[in-house]
Amino acid sequence: MDPALLKEREAFLKRAKATPAVEKRKIKSDDGNDKKAKKPKMKAPPPPKPQNSMDYKISAGSSQYKFGILTKIVKHMKTKHQSGLNDPLELEEILDETSQLDITTKMRRWLSTESLVNNPKITVVKEDGVNKFCFKPKFDIHDRRSLMKLLKSYDIHGRGGILMDDIEESLPNMDKVLKSLQEHIIFVTRPTDKKQILFYNDRYCRFSIDEDFQKLWRSVGVEGLDEQKIEEYLNKQGISSMDASGFRKVSTLPKRKKGKQQKRTFKKHNDHLEGVLQDYTENPPAKK
Repeated sequence: MDPALLKEREAFLKRAKATPAVEKRKIKSDDGNDKKAKKPKMKAPPPPKPQNSMDYKISAGSSQYKFGILTKIVKHMKTKHQSGLNDPLELEEILDETSQLDITTKMRRWLSTESLVNNPKITVVKEDGVNKFCFKPKFDIHDRRSLMKLLKSYDIHGRGGILMDDIEESLPNMDKVLKSLQEHIIFVTRPTDKKQILFYNDRYCRFSIDEDFQKLWRSVGVEGLDEQKIEEYLNKQGISSMDASGFRKVSTLPKRKKGKQQKRTFKKHNDHLEGVLQDYTENPPAKK
């Protein structure tokens, strides 16, 4: 080989080694493998909730759960009283009848020492040192005679009628008793809430009124008139029935305004020395 060519070759190799070579990076191909690499990692799903999770509404410590048990007991005692069975029962007997024997000891203590004792619809009866409970109605009526006595008392003292709901709560076998007293009671439906009210029907007040008088009574319109205006009209006509019935309002007299208090005058003494005595409070006498 030509020695000149060999020299040129060696010189070329030396130059090539001296200059740094920059390699081009390979462009990633759009293969299926690259697509898989580009996909973001999926987040792990949250752990499943336990199936037996506790509901706060029915948990043993919630107030809704506690008062639900109390409400069930009071309703059961009321139903027993309305059926004529209002014998005092122990707490365990009540829980057995209401199918609530699975409650905790803490709940039993709360019922026996707080809720049932302080409930206005429950009466506590002590027998042999043990607390027993029974329903406490609004009125102490048990039969036909006691209901008649109550209605007469309301009528005599002018207290009006009694709500049907209160009688239903208090009187066992109410329908049977009311059926036997149809001639002695009057049912009136209250227009505001459509509740029925019972009044005593006094036989001594049963009298017939002339039809002409009834027409005149109904023809008088008192809509938009208060008691004071009706009273003034009756007084002008010379009718004093409002005063006799006790509906007259007591007039409150205005309080008298307190006048200015006058200064008290005191009796003066030693009038005979007037003009002789001198006052030295402001100008004391000079010392000698």
